[in-house]
Amino acid sequence: MRLVHLGNVVVDLVLTVDNLPERGGDALAGSTDRATGGGFNVMAAASRLGIETSYYGVLGIGPFADQARVDLRREGIEFPQPQCPELDTGFVVVLVDGGGERTFVTSPGAEATLSDFPATSANDLVYVSGYSLLHAVNRETLVRRLPELRGTVFFDPGPLVGQIPPDALEIAMSRADWVSCNAREAAVLGGEPAAARGVIVRLGPEGCRLGDQVVPGFAVEAVDLNGAGDAHSGAFLAALAAGIEPLEAARRANAAAAIAVTRRGPATGPTRAELDAFLRDYGGA
Repeated sequence: MRLVHLGNVVVDLVLTVDNLPERGGDALAGSTDRATGGGFNVMAAASRLGIETSYYGVLGIGPFADQARVDLRREGIEFPQPQCPELDTGFVVVLVDGGGERTFVTSPGAEATLSDFPATSANDLVYVSGYSLLHAVNRETLVRRLPELRGTVFFDPGPLVGQIPPDALEIAMSRADWVSCNAREAAVLGGEPAAARGVIVRLGPEGCRLGDQVVPGFAVEAVDLNGAGDAHSGAFLAALAAGIEPLEAARRANAAAAIAVTRRGPATGPTRAELDAFLRDYGGA
């Protein structure tokens, strides 16, 4: 079983500032970092836990695409789609202020040009991101292909779920076997989504809710919450691929998210050995 990711890989440009500048103003960044992000974070988390992973999105030509390819190869992630020669991979400017609040501005690139993708198989786990449904070309492709898609579909509507066109959201929800979201996103969806076979609502330090059952989280000292949800999704999918029952998969996902928040950066999911060691320390792997 493999993971096929239909989302978007971008590059994050992270700038720390004391305060956001006023309109028309300027600010000096205290530090600047550049890291492959977006859909990469889920794929890296899953691949580190042993699941074969393929990125079915589009990469471009340029410095951001070059970085994305290097990082995908490093994590053992395949990217079989033809590249887009006219565009570079897109980027996200992330401004982190003195209180840790993150403000985002996204510049779409090649990843927003998904016009088709190879067929999936019945044994595939297929990840669909709500971000893809915000890009017109990707949305048209997914709306056309999702109803006929083979495999188990995992849909993460994302923080901009309220901006997804209702008809596209309905198609994604009706095809999803699993829906994973946080409590705020679940509220935007009108409460717990009912269309999917399985629903995961991430609750932060409290763990997650799987259907009507709460799976407790793990007490850790968090230093960076960025990427916790991606680590959770990647670990849950890797566990399903290994034949682990959903409740235990959710427990492993909670542990992976707990490890991720103790590390700085977006793609901080653990390896299988690290996850197993963490669970042994907390009373059994």
